[in-house]
Amino acid sequence: MKPAKISEAVVRRLPIYLRYLKELSLRHVQTVSSQDLGQKLDLNPAQIRKDLAYFGDFGKKGIGYDVAYLIEKIRQILKLDQFINVALVGAGNLGRALSNYNAYLKDNMKIVAIFDAMPSKIGETINNLTVQPTSEMAETIRSYNVRIGIITVPAMEAQNVADQFVAAGVEAILNFAPATLKVPTEIRIHHADFTTELQSLAYYLDKDKD
Repeated sequence: MKPAKISEAVVRRLPIYLRYLKELSLRHVQTVSSQDLGQKLDLNPAQIRKDLAYFGDFGKKGIGYDVAYLIEKIRQILKLDQFINVALVGAGNLGRALSNYNAYLKDNMKIVAIFDAMPSKIGETINNLTVQPTSEMAETIRSYNVRIGIITVPAMEAQNVADQFVAAGVEAILNFAPATLKVPTEIRIHHADFTTELQSLAYYLDKDKD
C-alpha cells in the first residue's frame, strides 16, 4: 500500500525509471538489477532500491527486478493504468508542439481539448483536435472529466487560466508560462520555465576553464 507521504523527489524519479524500463522491454530484456539501473541512469543503486521499496517489495535478491512486472507496478503507482484526460490552453507554437507530441504518447494520458482566447485561432485543427474558445472551458472540462490542465499562454493571462481550471474541477496544472501562480492547496501545480532553466545553465558555461 502506498505510504501517506512520499517526497516529490521520489515521485519525479519514477518516470525516469519507467522510461528506461520500457527501453529494456523493447530490447526484450527480462530482468534488471538496481546496479544496472544505477549505472545507466547515473543514480545510486541504494537510492533506487529505497525509492521502489516505498511502494512494495518488487525485487528478488540475486536476480533483480522483473522488467515487465516493474513497468506494470510503476504505471499503477503513477496512475498511468487509468485514463487521464488533459486540457491545454494556449494554441501558440508551444501549445501546438505539445499537442502534436500528444500523438506519440503510449500511456493513457491524453490531451483531449485545446483552448485559446484569440478569435483567429478558434476552429483551427491541431492533431485532430479543434481549438475551442476559452468560454467553453468549464463545460468541456467537466464533460471530458479532465483532471490535468496545461498552460501555455503569456504570463499576464496565466493566472486567469489557472483560476478557470480550478473552477472547472481540474486537479493538477502544468504551467509553462513564466509566472508564479496561486492555486488552492489541494491543487498540484508544476512549473516548467524554459527561461529560468536556460539562465541557470548559463551559469555553468566555461566553469572548467576557470
